[in-house]
Amino acid sequence: MEQLPLAISPTPEPTFDNFVAGDNAEALLRVRELCAGRLREAIVYLWGEPGCGRTHLLRAAAGAAETGRRLATVDDVETLDEAAQIALFNAINAARDGHGAVLAAGGSPPARLALRPDLRTRLAWGLVYQLKPLTDDDKLRYLSKEAERRGLRLSEEVASYLLTRLPRDLPSLAAVIALLDRYSLARHRHITLPLVREALKAREP
Repeated sequence: MEQLPLAISPTPEPTFDNFVAGDNAEALLRVRELCAGRLREAIVYLWGEPGCGRTHLLRAAAGAAETGRRLATVDDVETLDEAAQIALFNAINAARDGHGAVLAAGGSPPARLALRPDLRTRLAWGLVYQLKPLTDDDKLRYLSKEAERRGLRLSEEVASYLLTRLPRDLPSLAAVIALLDRYSLARHRHITLPLVREALKAREP
């Protein structure tokens, strides 16, 4: 039987528009405002478990920052060495003095980070948001939208089947939609549950 590896096809660069917000709509809005220079606060800190979308938001912010605006973006702050902690400390001080802005992210709230105490304090000076994991309903909507982006129609039955039998992070879900796109195109068939079962079985080692 033909083998179809579950390869991740090129995906769009992270932007605010393709961020799946779920319960994080307020955090998304504030980061947008920070990048546009419309937020009164100059420091925003995001935290949450892996897969919550913080890296997506930081990359989107880096690409969307208003031209000429100095925006420092720092992900995984808990991994910073001493020199990098000092650089972030100085960037936050400069932002508080009206020179640029800081968007930082980590896996824990500021008080629980294994960083210099004065840096932990400064990360809490601005707005702090915990990014909530996406719900199953959010992921079902993502599957449908990703299929629609490729010109495919994904029934609720198929979307639910995929969500209960595959890794539930968004890159894995996007990868299986890409696989189904190729498989259905090669066979000139619509995406149905039998076709999905065939495609998933065909890519098994």
